[in-house]
Amino acid sequence: MDEAICPRCKTTKYRNPSMVLMVNTCGHTLCENCVETLFARGSGTCPECNVSLRRNTFRIQQFEDPFVDKEVDIRKRVLKIYNRQEEEFSGLREYNDYLEEVETIIFNLSNNVDVELTKKKVEEYQKSNKSNIQRNRSKLSKDDELMEQLIEEEQAYLQHSRHELVQQEKREKQRKMRQREELLDNLEFSDLPAGLVLASHTARQEEEIEKKPAQTIKFSTGIRIGGGTSFLPVPKAVEAALYQYRPGTVDLLGPEPPQITLLQENGYMSHMRDSSEVDMAGGYTTKLGCHRALQEAFCGLYFVPDLTADSVGQEQDMEVE
Repeated sequence: MDEAICPRCKTTKYRNPSMVLMVNTCGHTLCENCVETLFARGSGTCPECNVSLRRNTFRIQQFEDPFVDKEVDIRKRVLKIYNRQEEEFSGLREYNDYLEEVETIIFNLSNNVDVELTKKKVEEYQKSNKSNIQRNRSKLSKDDELMEQLIEEEQAYLQHSRHELVQQEKREKQRKMRQREELLDNLEFSDLPAGLVLASHTARQEEEIEKKPAQTIKFSTGIRIGGGTSFLPVPKAVEAALYQYRPGTVDLLGPEPPQITLLQENGYMSHMRDSSEVDMAGGYTTKLGCHRALQEAFCGLYFVPDLTADSVGQEQDMEVE
């Protein structure tokens, strides 16, 4: 990962841990001190691309790559204008073409492709669809209000839950203090032995714990915490015998080829090409290739279509005899 650095003053996060990088609409970054210096009068030019910028349009860089911040900002501005919904189109194909056009506009503005032509296209669209844009913005604002209302309800519920938890802890602390004071009074003024007093006190504590109802705090979704679940029990696995490996047997229907260790002695390797370093890197050896060739050559020599495997085995025994 490249170290965060200001392109103007060359300050890095290592030398100044409190450095804050800021980005503008052009996508180039500056540290906060350079922004205050260059744009002290409210406006100025970008040191990288000489684009006219304003101080109030700078924002803190959110992503490691400033190009991502630039694209996110452009996407927000474009979608405020191109805010049509799917139900406004006659078919899915028309809606997909509209989305493709929007993505093309965002790509051109983000990558500096036909910027002036693209901006002119956006301005013409904004002028010709001004009423529809305002109507859709009002719809979006209602959705935003509903979302804010849900968030406020969630925060209120969380605040209420935290308050209840604090009050419960406070009541529990007071109860323990009363029990402790009661125990000390009983030990001081009771005529019973200390062991019996302690045993009676412990028994009363256990009874209170048993009578205390189970905690049923809920999430905002309504699922109870600690109140059990409605999931089905996990079925018990049926114990079975452990797997035992048994090597497979292959009937080659032919004579047994010589072992791979005896190929050199029996003269099978005289006409084999030596394996290269590339072949050996993949696990191939000359003896392995020769042995496989012999297996293929011997395989099926005893095969007779009209006879069964048993009869072939008997015929092999007779030939050996």
